[in-house]
Amino acid sequence: MPIKEFPCQPVDSLTIRHCGAANSSCALCPSHSRMHALRNFIEQATAITRDHTDPADCVLVLAPLMLALAEEAPGFLLPQHYQSHPDHYSRNLVHDAPDASLSLYTIVWSPGQWTPVHDHGSWGVVGVLQGVLEERNYVRLSAHGTADDGIRLARGGVILLGRGAVTSFVPNPDHIHVTGVPQGRPRAVSLHLYGRMMNSFNTYDVAAGTRKRVNVVHNES
Repeated sequence: MPIKEFPCQPVDSLTIRHCGAANSSCALCPSHSRMHALRNFIEQATAITRDHTDPADCVLVLAPLMLALAEEAPGFLLPQHYQSHPDHYSRNLVHDAPDASLSLYTIVWSPGQWTPVHDHGSWGVVGVLQGVLEERNYVRLSAHGTADDGIRLARGGVILLGRGAVTSFVPNPDHIHVTGVPQGRPRAVSLHLYGRMMNSFNTYDVAAGTRKRVNVVHNES
């Protein structure tokens, strides 16, 4: 049976799917309730980042909100938020703040797809919607600084994040890791909130002890 498509209406910078009801009571239906959950989350996140200058304070308050938002995600995510790519993980934009202070993405990980070793230059909060996301951490042994060479990293612990799990990180020093899904596991989908427009990050060559800044792309929604 084909999936029924509903018209969209813009609400602020978000998009709310109309449930198709013939009267105004649709504003109270479960579909709209879940869409309002997204809008409320963005409003709360905006206020939190305005009121808390310490990244650790931000993620402390935002992590429980992400936990609740992940439960509502099937109600507000659109088909394009589940886009995947056969060659690499796929980042799908859900919301970007006009002042670039926040960005929210779904990331879709097919089996065998991994990030490079990277950092973020931002705080972040991540909730897992489907599957099991694997995080392999690195510990920086050399002094933290601005140089892009002479960086010594050691492999750290592994974290397995199942559906409903929430994790977070802060910068300075940056959280350095690899994230993905090994072959043989089902695909994973995760929801990522960052404290900036996440259009670039540092990638690391562990063997060479170097890093470089790269631009990253996403699918517009």
